[in-house]
Amino acid sequence: MGLKRGPGLLPFLVLCCLGGAYLMASRLGYLDRLQARFFPAAKESVRLSPGDFPAGVAAPVADLASVPLRPTLIGFSARGSAAALLLATGGVSTLDNLAAPPGVAQGVLKAGYALDARAVLFAREDELRQALALGAEHGGVDMAALSVDRLAAWLPALRDAAPRTVLLLGRSRGQEALAAVGVADLASLRGKRLGVYPSGSSYYFTLWALSRAGLRMSDVRWVDLPSTLDAGRALREGRADAVSGLWGDVALAARDRGGTVLATTADAPHLVATVLVARGDYAARYPDAVRRIIRGLLDAGLSVSKDPAPAARLLGEVAPYLGDPTEAIRSAPPATLADNRSFFGLSGEAPVTYDELFQSASALYQKIKRTAVIPPAEDTRDLGALKYVSEARGP
Repeated sequence: MGLKRGPGLLPFLVLCCLGGAYLMASRLGYLDRLQARFFPAAKESVRLSPGDFPAGVAAPVADLASVPLRPTLIGFSARGSAAALLLATGGVSTLDNLAAPPGVAQGVLKAGYALDARAVLFAREDELRQALALGAEHGGVDMAALSVDRLAAWLPALRDAAPRTVLLLGRSRGQEALAAVGVADLASLRGKRLGVYPSGSSYYFTLWALSRAGLRMSDVRWVDLPSTLDAGRALREGRADAVSGLWGDVALAARDRGGTVLATTADAPHLVATVLVARGDYAARYPDAVRRIIRGLLDAGLSVSKDPAPAARLLGEVAPYLGDPTEAIRSAPPATLADNRSFFGLSGEAPVTYDELFQSASALYQKIKRTAVIPPAEDTRDLGALKYVSEARGP
């Protein structure tokens, strides 16, 4: 009796032939052509961006210019520690008008280090982030004064800028404040309307204040404010029972309505640290300019500590909402070289280092689903220029 072919043999042979034909067509590129012609939307689209490559790839082979031939633009939001930046640059410019600012005749950077630098004020931190992402060559800035927690929250959006922290500018020792009307203490915030600008450093401080009181984020009713400067107005107008913002603004608003300040960063003086962040392409192209800026800011900070009056005048002109500018400087003084050495772990000891602060802020924002990326802290700083200046100045 002869063998009978099973009913599944023919389909099996057909499948083998089809599979072989598919592999051959795939290798020869026929499938990609058919997909591109008949199903163009199904083809995977890969977007390339500057962040896919090292920031310094476009730097000149030879050091053609140690500093840029145009003004270096440094963006900031007004804090007491910005007094040193104003003294170093001679006042405030705007992106629309980069002419030499009024104020002192010449800033420390121009007079002492032959570097033309301009301080550009931003009322909203989110606008500062956008300017740093653009870069000065495209209508933004080369550097920015950001709190460490803001850098942690914004790093994914700033990927193409390859931001690198180069200097500690100052810490808030009472500049951020949480004030309320009809609320006795932090624990009594449960169920209350809490107003805060979610893109400001006061938001990070607010999270700390809630944790101190043992409250969950869901225990309060969040009111998103359009800017940090809107906090006092929101409290006056009754749009919130409590607000978090700048002390000079919210403390006055609370007093006007018979309220009180419940907490300030004086209770956590190492929580909100403002650092100078440079775009990676600027730092790679002009390393000498970064060194000069660090020297100039440290010199200006020393001048502020000796006599705050000139810097306080400049600060009061551009940021009256900080209240008494001398008090604003006292509550967020410019950092010294010793502060920088300990903060970045170069020498001495600090209660909280840059790496610790950045890593914890990143983890917190991932926890509350504000960001999905936790890069290593060392990938966000470049201490080469600071080390150079520190060694040159000695112990």
